[in-house]
This record gives sequence, structure tokens and C-alpha cells, in this order.
Amino acid sequence: PGVDELVADLQAAGAAVKVVACDVGDRDAVAALLTGLPARHPLTAVVHAAGTLADATVQALTGDAVDDVLHAKAGGALHLHELTQDHTLSAFWHFSALAGTLGTAGQANYAAANAFLDALALQRHAAGRPATSLCWGWWEQAGGMTENLEDSDRSRLRRVGIAPMPTAQALALFDAAAAGSRPVLVPARFDLAALRATSGHDMPPLLRELADSGPGRRGTRPHTTPRTTTSPTLAAKLTALPAEEARQVALDWVRDQVALVLGHPSGAGIDVDQAFTPLGIDSLTAVELCNRLAAATALRLPSALVFSYPTPRELSEHICHLLRPATDDDTQAAPSAEDSEIRAVLHSVPIERLRAAGLLDLVLACARQPAPDNDTPTDPDTDPGAGVGELSDLDLEALVDLALDEKR
Repeated sequence: PGVDELVADLQAAGAAVKVVACDVGDRDAVAALLTGLPARHPLTAVVHAAGTLADATVQALTGDAVDDVLHAKAGGALHLHELTQDHTLSAFWHFSALAGTLGTAGQANYAAANAFLDALALQRHAAGRPATSLCWGWWEQAGGMTENLEDSDRSRLRRVGIAPMPTAQALALFDAAAAGSRPVLVPARFDLAALRATSGHDMPPLLRELADSGPGRRGTRPHTTPRTTTSPTLAAKLTALPAEEARQVALDWVRDQVALVLGHPSGAGIDVDQAFTPLGIDSLTAVELCNRLAAATALRLPSALVFSYPTPRELSEHICHLLRPATDDDTQAAPSAEDSEIRAVLHSVPIERLRAAGLLDLVLACARQPAPDNDTPTDPDTDPGAGVGELSDLDLEALVDLALDEKR
């Protein structure tokens, strides 16, 4: 797309242009391309800008996803490097990416491919051959591999302090790099305010010194202290609240975290009873959400957390339970869903079936209270342990209620 306009611009500038389709990951195709160059226009420069994406978390990466990404970038660079040995070049440019330097969530294959470009440029430079690998940051102008970026992707980049570069600025950085001689450069734009607001867990280690730079900032923040988007005393806050209030606070907080990873301005629009997948959470954002929750709570949480608790409400209940174990008062005030389910099942079972299955005595035993101390008189009207021998005469509902200690 856009090749016709590009050719017209180059020709207007006085260049002779030939466009040839070539898979640079195919060594024979590259060899044929170079052989076909006219003698009057010998090869003097290479700009390798090929690339493709196959994003996935590490656990979900397939061999094909790795091969496809390495094929275009790493394979193409290696073929151009080897097949131009006999050409006198003034420049050999790699369009690498920041992913190879900082790492990017869900792009392990792409990061590896770009790291290869950077290493190859260093090797060429050490051998006295021209080479520059440009680890590009985020271009503001959408196109190519960035045209499919979603709001959550852009939000993630902004949260770690990576800012979009206007096209004019990016091209100026290319010109500045061309005037230098370093083999690997990072033309990127950073938002220092956003970077300094990033938690220790999310911040790429290589950017910590940059975040601490500036007057009065160097060395002022220990790298081991994570900063989070929530109070570091969340557990204490939940513990101090009554059960219902604690659950609501936990729900509001989880909803805000979900909104954050999805790139929404607030959690107000998040349906807490909708499953995460329809909300827009995929495997990548699921891992990011889990990491954020773990960093903020100091809990060890599995990466598949959102699949075990598939709605914000269920997830918040789980987090609340982990941070604020239920007390006896909570249990009495609000019977658990599990108790309610057991009660409903037992109410549906005829008492004769319990007796025939040999379970009636066990249920009765659960309902019995500990025997009173021999020195303590009992009152049949007040002692819940009195009259145990008559329990078998109770109807099923009364028996179940007594067994579950709901009525005394």
C-alpha cells in the first residue's frame, strides 16, 4: 500500500526506481534480486525494513509463530549480510525495534528477531563494515505493523512511558543517526512523567536510571520498591471493613484494574458480571492484569487467574478472600454460597434416602453439640444439646438447619 505514491515522489526527486517483490527470508530470492541489479547502478546501501508479527504469550507461542517472525527479520538480515560481502557499501541499515532492547509483552518472538539485528550490526561494526541498527520506538502515524494497534496496546505503551513520535520527528532522528557512527541506536520518545509513575514491576529495568534522572531525582527512589496504582495497605483496609463493604471496595478496585489494562479512562463502564473475554481481555491482557494484581497485593497469583474467576465480580471475591479471610461474624451474617448450595441439595433429599444410605446418623452427629460439663446443669429449654435423642423426629428442613447451625 502506498508504493505508487512512493515511486512518484522518488522519481520527482530525480531517482530511477524499480520495485521488485522479494521474500528476503528466502536466500535464493535475495541472491536473484542482487544478481539482477544493473551494472550502471551498483549496490551501495541496504535498508532492511522487513518484518512481521505473530504476537502471543510465551506459553501460547507455536513453532510457526516463531519461524514466521524470525524468517522476515533475522533471516532477511542474515541473507543480506552474507550476500553483499562482495559489494562496496556505504550504509547497511537495520530497522530494529524497541522490543529487542526493552522487551514487550506478548512479543517474545519479535523481541528475539530484533535482538538478532542489533547483534549483527555490532558484529559488522567490529569487523569494520558499515552497520547501524535502529531500535525504533512507537511511531504516531499508524501503518504497516502498527496499523492494528488497539486502545489497550496504546495504553500499555503509554503506561511504561513510551510516547508516540510524530513522523517528522522520527525522520529527523533517522537523519541524526545517519550522521553518526554508532552501530546500535534507540530512536524513541519517552514520557518521563508516565515513566516515573510506573510501578517497579512494570518498568523495564533499562529505563530505571532514566526514570530517576533529572534534578534532585537520581538515586532518590529505590529500584526494589514497587509503586502501584492502589494503596499498599489494601489488605489492611479490607480487613478493617465489614464484610459487605470490603467486598465492594475490592470489586471497585478490580474493576479499575481491568479498565486500566483495557485502556478505558475509568472502571465505570466495566460490567462486573460480564466474562473477561467479551470485555476484551485476551491472553496477553490477562497476564498483565494478573501481574498488576500480584504487584499491588503481594499475592502469588497464577497467570490463568482470570480463567479460574472469569468475571470481575468473581475475581474480586477471590482477591478479597485472600486478603481478608472470613471471620466467624462474617460467616454468621452472610452464609457462603457453598453452604446455601449444600442446604438446597439436602432439602431436596427425602429423609428415608438419608436413612437408607446410612447418612442420617452422620447428619445427626453434625447437629449434636458437645456434651456439657458434668458440673454444669442443663436446661432442656435453653441447652441446644438437650433432647438429642429426639432429633430423628425432626422434619428434614429443621434437621438440615440444625446441622448447619443456622437455627439453635
